[in-house]
Amino acid sequence: MTYVDGFVLAVPKAKLDAYKAQAALGAQVWMEHGALSYVEALADDTPYGELTSFPRSVMAQDDEVVVFSYITYADRAARDAVLAKVMADERLKNTEMAFDGKRMIYGGFQIFVEA
Repeated sequence: MTYVDGFVLAVPKAKLDAYKAQAALGAQVWMEHGALSYVEALADDTPYGELTSFPRSVMAQDDEVVVFSYITYADRAARDAVLAKVMADERLKNTEMAFDGKRMIYGGFQIFVEA
């Protein structure tokens, strides 16, 4: 069954172009190594909630934009194999992240409904 890695993070607006370039490289690398899809999306309708919200989840500041992204794989075993190849890929070595990785939320999910 399809497996998904999901991410939510805050990118400084001043570094958005750098992040987009990193995302484009990430898409190329993940897809070359076997991911089924790679999606990066900028927040467009994510109100700041009273208790929870996408901006609150990553402590987004006024000068940051929230990014939601996900990568799909055939199954968990495929994800683990792809991820090992991605982590060893020289194109991603020594790359300075355009965001604060400490505030990124991420995890792997087993899809139980897919249409």
